[in-house]
Amino acid sequence: MTARLPLAVTMGEPAGIGGEIVLKAWAERRSTGVPPFVVLDDPDRLTRLASLIGLAAPVRAVAGPEEAGAVFDSALPVLPLALAAPVEPGRPDPANGAAVIAGIDRAVELVRAGRASAVVTNPIQKSALYAAGFRHPGHTEYLAHLAGMSEEPVMMLAGGGLRVVPVTIHVSVRQAVEMLTAEAIVHCGRVTAAALARDFGIAVPRLAVAALNPHAGEGGSMGREEIEVIAPAVAALCAEGIDATGPWPADTLFHARARARYDAVLCMYHDQALIPLKTVDFDTGVNVTLGLPFVRTSPDHGTALDLAGTGKASASSLVAAMRMAAEMAVARAGGTKTARRKA
Repeated sequence: MTARLPLAVTMGEPAGIGGEIVLKAWAERRSTGVPPFVVLDDPDRLTRLASLIGLAAPVRAVAGPEEAGAVFDSALPVLPLALAAPVEPGRPDPANGAAVIAGIDRAVELVRAGRASAVVTNPIQKSALYAAGFRHPGHTEYLAHLAGMSEEPVMMLAGGGLRVVPVTIHVSVRQAVEMLTAEAIVHCGRVTAAALARDFGIAVPRLAVAALNPHAGEGGSMGREEIEVIAPAVAALCAEGIDATGPWPADTLFHARARARYDAVLCMYHDQALIPLKTVDFDTGVNVTLGLPFVRTSPDHGTALDLAGTGKASASSLVAAMRMAAEMAVARAGGTKTARRKA
């Protein structure tokens, strides 16, 4: 697998903004330096969508990703997928759920067969997929299933010189506290350190571990999670030879001088990670799945059904996800020899 192989980009929810931002990413390819890619989608749908939003983006069906390089300069290469129902922007139809999943399956197959360099996923509408019988919580879990993994992969958000990893993700704050364990922190730290070395070219990754409570628990007076859960996890990571420090008070962990002291932060719950990331870099944040046997990135936003079909959606996050996926694929193939500490 080399960087010369195209990226495999999935359709995502067809009633969302995925098609629009793919078209825009191709149209802006020269100014953004986006790497060549092939999208798994319905060519006729994309042609109609380009006309609807007034975008000059010719679409060409291809038989395989091997044709993408020759096509990419003059047209958007598309590996055709058949949709079961007409697409109305902003109105997901569960009848198209099978095509959404087929696109993910096919993208993973192409990368694992060495025919594409990485998977870049457009956002899915989980409610529509659940109505169609989808039995996985989301993209990440489904990708782990396709990879046959026994261990959970890890979600990292990156952008603006910051990388954050939430240890607990899509649960309430109350549930996050109940679910937080030293084992979960160690798992995230171990996977993150390995991925930073393998996929980002950082020889000795530095991990900062955030506290859960204000003032890192103030010696136990504001909670004992730092003493009983987080500090033992940091010690365990250090015992494995990983450069991990903490627990650090979260309110002083994300300013510019603090960010210079680490390569990624392990955060204890969803918003502790995503608020600083989206404050630092709202438009071009990237969602990266660590620990998979293939490279997968995604834009750090949802389907934006309210924007679908309006022509107003920005492709910035998708372009950033594509560029990061290509760089990760090069690093994983052994092409990156020097450390890169900026996200």
